[in-house]
Amino acid sequence: MAKKQGIGLAVVAFAFYIIGGIGTFGGLILMGMMRGQNVMGWGDGTGIGSLFLAAGLCLSILGVLLMRLFRNRGFA
Repeated sequence: MAKKQGIGLAVVAFAFYIIGGIGTFGGLILMGMMRGQNVMGWGDGTGIGSLFLAAGLCLSILGVLLMRLFRNRGFA
């Protein structure tokens, strides 16, 4: 049972890492290509890109920390 739970936690941590990477690079693309343009009514491309960049970096760091935690504690 513990091994099955460990694999699930590892998948969750890896998903955080992947989603964070997509958000980070999506934010960089928004900041570069949509500067000064409205993005689907949400605001300027630079502002939304900065938000995606910051949130993506936070999610990537969270994913890495969770992966290390689960590995060092023996969950995965």
